[in-house]
Amino acid sequence: MTAPSPLFDFDDAGALIAADIDGILRTSALGGAQIRATASAIDEHALDRLHDLHPRSVVLVGGDARSARAAELVVAMLAGYATVPLVTAPTTPSWVGPLDVVVVAGDDAGDPALVESVAAGLRRSAEVVVDAPDEGPIRAAVAGRALLLPPRIHIPSGYALARHVAVFCAVLTAMAATRVQSHVPDLAGLADAVDNEAARNHPSNEVFHNPAKALAVRMQSRRVALAGDTPITTALARHSAEMLLLGAGMIATAAALPDLLVARDRLLDTATGSGEPYDPLFHDEQLDGPIPEAPVRVFVLSMDDDRRAAQRRAAALPDMELVSVVGETEARAVPPVVEQALVLAARVEMAAAYLRLAGGR
Repeated sequence: MTAPSPLFDFDDAGALIAADIDGILRTSALGGAQIRATASAIDEHALDRLHDLHPRSVVLVGGDARSARAAELVVAMLAGYATVPLVTAPTTPSWVGPLDVVVVAGDDAGDPALVESVAAGLRRSAEVVVDAPDEGPIRAAVAGRALLLPPRIHIPSGYALARHVAVFCAVLTAMAATRVQSHVPDLAGLADAVDNEAARNHPSNEVFHNPAKALAVRMQSRRVALAGDTPITTALARHSAEMLLLGAGMIATAAALPDLLVARDRLLDTATGSGEPYDPLFHDEQLDGPIPEAPVRVFVLSMDDDRRAAQRRAAALPDMELVSVVGETEARAVPPVVEQALVLAARVEMAAAYLRLAGGR
């Protein structure tokens, strides 16, 4: 991938649209549509069989990177409120039995591990929900015995986080025994919130009014670290780093905020090749080596109800920017955590798309 150009004009909507030959901006804006499609499946009674269940546990099996990250996010957001254990696993655990609910998620219907996870859950008489394409080996494994929620909008699997989160949340709220209903927004309302974020990030909106463009401008041509101030936002930071790599070819690190605070001095390090501190007035590349890179720019993802408190926690970091939806609108109500997570995920995914276009691809 071509290195991003600092001369790229993010406010030139025509140039952005012309450069987007792969439709990456449209793909990254389909999170709301994926959630709405899942809501439609629920309205068609896809999960009615779960309503009266009182499971021993709910196991969320992530068969690929995006579904595993979605499972991690959902457990971080809802495990503290659920009255049954929520467990994440790469495959169906051997202890699963008739009293458990297993949700198997992935995007490759031919993945042997995914197929075996479905088959294992059914062999052990668990209630199995499959969030995967209804085709090939998956269809044969299901054979009418599992509940199937296949994707209705076909996009690259790297952009399926919103769908997987929606399915996991729908399964949990379908069972009254889990008692998480009050902590999960209605899927239609959740889809509207993610769509509103995509509308704000439309190419025709200037950087000042476009959160994704503003994020891309701050990340462009810089070393980037993403931090989370809670387990939820740390998982979201990992997803964001993965999307920057996948969408823009940008290598970024993700970590918990305390770890970055410990590494603060090393983030500030601008020593030259000779080991001397960098002084732009007296630096000689032949004697002192190449000009060192700029300090790492840190983006702290937060869902704290108190935006100022979140800023104070991260203020010791060099070149820090807080990324949060709290306080961005005139509405006083703080959005539910699930809504905040998916809106921030959509923002980073679109920022990665803009960075990719800035790189000339």
